[in-house]
Amino acid sequence: MIVYPNAKINIGLNVLEKQADGYHKLSSVFYPVNELCDILEILPAKHLSFSSSGIAIPGNSNICVKAFELLKADFEIENVIMHLHKQIPIGAGLGGGSADGAFALKALNEIFKLELSIIELEDYALQLGADCPFFIENSPKYITGIGEKMRNINLDLSSYKLKFIYHELHISTAEAYGDIIPSQPKTNLLDLINQPIEHWKALVKNDFEVAAFDKYPELAKMKEQLYADGAIYASMTGSGSVIYSVFVC
Repeated sequence: MIVYPNAKINIGLNVLEKQADGYHKLSSVFYPVNELCDILEILPAKHLSFSSSGIAIPGNSNICVKAFELLKADFEIENVIMHLHKQIPIGAGLGGGSADGAFALKALNEIFKLELSIIELEDYALQLGADCPFFIENSPKYITGIGEKMRNINLDLSSYKLKFIYHELHISTAEAYGDIIPSQPKTNLLDLINQPIEHWKALVKNDFEVAAFDKYPELAKMKEQLYADGAIYASMTGSGSVIYSVFVC
């Protein structure tokens, strides 16, 4: 089976408070982006193996293998061969790794006819990472908590053109959160998203931008250039470093 784990963008991202366990409470809108995707192939096999191509994946373990191991612990399933062709930039705020893990779960559920429900798949996905459950349904969501609480929203950007600029700058999650000062926004993000897109520039903010732009001024210049080119909205996604923009077609 071949699946195509897609990226996501954050439309607004507010860091509300830091919990005692070190995690941060957030509010954000996650929107799936099919223009950017990885390619994951999974086949039943005698022995478990994983390989990758494309963008190099750091570390010795992979989230796709972790997804398999989660299901293997609860179900009597065969081993698999997995190959991931990595195209979504890593450490860029696009959720590529989370998508890979979630799509692996969905593919394994189908291959082995486990008949897991959406809720059950989301529970497994949460064990892989806070952003992973979003990619199970893979539709626009209002996200709260540490990223695990999701609410369906009506948002459709299909009539607009999305453009992405990647500076090949890896901003780690630890680095991004180390510079953030949590605060409560004056207006709920969900209310702001319901405003016309032309108003988002003045209203919808990513809290990570302030520190990131101060440390890496080239990111701010990239965003300014997108507006100069005619974007009606531009923002850093996640904790960076990709800047995306919305253009009228």
